[in-house]
Amino acid sequence: MAKGSDLLVAALQNEGVERIYGIPGEENLDFVESLRASKIKLVLTRHEQAAAFMAATEGRLTGHPGVCLSTLGPGALNFTTGAAYAHLGAMPMLIITGQKAIKSARQARFQIVDVVAAMRPLTKMTRQIVSAASIPTLVRDAFRIASEERPGPVHLELPEDIAVEEAETPLVPVHQVDNPVAGPSALEHVAGMIAKATCPIIMVGAAGNRPRLVEPLSDFVRRFQIPFFNTQMGKGAVTGGSNLYLGTAALSERDYIHGAIRRADMVIAIGHDTVEKPPFLMGGITGGPKVIHIGYQPAHVEQVFYPDAELIGDIGANVTALADRLAGKVKVDPTMLDLRKRILERLNEGSDNPAFPLVPQRIVSDVRKAMPDDGIVCLDNGMYKIWFARGYRTHVANTLLLDNALATMGAGLPSAIAAKVLYPHRRVMAVCGDGGFMMNSQELETAVRLGLDLVVLIIEDSAYGMIRWKQAVDGFPDFGMDFSNPDFELYAKAYGAQGHRIKSTEAFLPTLEAALDAGGVHLITVPVDYRENTRVFIEELGSLPDDIESH
Repeated sequence: MAKGSDLLVAALQNEGVERIYGIPGEENLDFVESLRASKIKLVLTRHEQAAAFMAATEGRLTGHPGVCLSTLGPGALNFTTGAAYAHLGAMPMLIITGQKAIKSARQARFQIVDVVAAMRPLTKMTRQIVSAASIPTLVRDAFRIASEERPGPVHLELPEDIAVEEAETPLVPVHQVDNPVAGPSALEHVAGMIAKATCPIIMVGAAGNRPRLVEPLSDFVRRFQIPFFNTQMGKGAVTGGSNLYLGTAALSERDYIHGAIRRADMVIAIGHDTVEKPPFLMGGITGGPKVIHIGYQPAHVEQVFYPDAELIGDIGANVTALADRLAGKVKVDPTMLDLRKRILERLNEGSDNPAFPLVPQRIVSDVRKAMPDDGIVCLDNGMYKIWFARGYRTHVANTLLLDNALATMGAGLPSAIAAKVLYPHRRVMAVCGDGGFMMNSQELETAVRLGLDLVVLIIEDSAYGMIRWKQAVDGFPDFGMDFSNPDFELYAKAYGAQGHRIKSTEAFLPTLEAALDAGGVHLITVPVDYRENTRVFIEELGSLPDDIESH
């Protein structure tokens, strides 16, 4: 006989869980005690939202569900943004929350919220555990559901009386679940369409950026020798310097990459998830390319995305099968590589700009120089995300983590902490705006307490810069976007971290490199000149002709 909390911890260990992020409460003290006696580490955070971002990031980087823990009511509800982050971003995660006893009501309805109902629209599965004997089965099912395509969060609520209830129930063995593959007729149909194309290009989307797909997708591009581009969340899925990378579709239209899309007569969209901001607008390209959707699941037909053919099933197996049929037989338009050169040249403009405050292009360029190929940059959400998506070159998978699905602020620092916990020997940097950083800045204490080597870069404009830019684009007066900041150098020192303020452009890269070399937690504040948002995204790109490939 074992009590419910012991069964839950044993079931988690059975699933290979090594750590849980979160904040305990009195309703899950039995679970915490069971955890103390196990091999699973508790990573104590300063806010539940941050714990959820950390668990989701672990799921994103490993493909195995990360786990987070909270108490009932207010603690559990602080998980909702993290649940939505994982749900829209397709990150496998298990959320565990506490609850008052369900067989008695000695505290009436104090702190009781229907968390299961609150989590229902934000998760793939949400269940209250009503029997200790059901725990092994529920945990196995939760991990299966969280991991299978499309991945996402699941939620289990453990009432305190079920945590102490005893049961004698064996654990459920973990089993491998393989995705189905497309049938021969579907493969032949799609292969025939690709063979007839005169200027095909590849697009890699969010669902193509899974850890298990790195090798098959990279091999597919090498064997096909077709130029490729990616969505924001597809960035880094293809490794190495293939000299076929066209760029990232960080905007939906009228960027230089859209010249390549216009020239193509076919886009092979691998893993495009329409939860992302559209990489291009099909309805806006008159007589545009045919689109083939290759995905784990059928495409979501939208006003801006409606494929001409689909290849459904395991992406890795299906692209390998296509390569076996077509390698060396696909037509490659040599002029597309010339266009690639011009696109990348335009994207690199401004990367050596000596102006101070720094322009975004220079910030991106210097961060790229400071980080090794396997270094991980975790972006929060702000205007700089577009600049990093367009200009930051990745050479190893999952080395630029950004959110183009929920696109929430406040996730950058927690994501970087999770990445560093997972990969302690790799360089990790969080890149945050001053607005997003302050939404979870308390996690600096977590990073210092864990003894992490972590650099946190704050891009400072003392405003909600992206919204200010949108306000200007839409013709509204400048209103309601300004705020003041603490002295970030002193702020870092108060947490036991090192603080640095960039006072000249030439000091930026050396400061980054020194902080990365020194170890410990470093907070670096760099002022930014966001006038480039208007100059580039409105004036420069807005003046491009419709046939931007010739510009």
